[in-house]
Amino acid sequence: MTRRRIGYILSGIAILFLSFDTAVKLLHAAPAVQANAQLGLPEPLILVVGLIELACLIAYAVPPTALIGAVLFTGYLGGAIALQLRVGNPLLSHTLFPTYVAALIWGGLLLRHPRLVGILTGERT
Repeated sequence: MTRRRIGYILSGIAILFLSFDTAVKLLHAAPAVQANAQLGLPEPLILVVGLIELACLIAYAVPPTALIGAVLFTGYLGGAIALQLRVGNPLLSHTLFPTYVAALIWGGLLLRHPRLVGILTGERT
C-alpha cells in the first residue's frame, strides 16, 4: 500500500469516528448527555460543542481546508484532554483518547500530503 492510501484510510477512520461523535452530540443522545454530565458540562452546551465539532469536521473533510481542520481539531481535542484531566478519569483509556484521535487526524493528513512535513518542520525544499 502506498503512503497516500494509508493516509486516506487513517483520515477516513478519523472522519467516521468524529462523524459519529458529532451526530451523537447534535442529536442530544443519552450517551452524550451522560458523558457531558460526568465531565461537568451543562446540558445546553452539548449542542454548542457538537456544532464546534461539526465545523472542525467539515474543515478537515474538505481537502483544500484539511490543514485548517487538523489545526482546529488539535485545539478541540486539547480541550477534551483538559476536561478529562479535570475530572480525574483514567489516563490511557479516557484522558489520552483524544491524543489517539489527533494521531489519526495528523497521521492521515501528513501521509496524504508529505510536503506538509517539510513545511511544519521548517525544512527547505
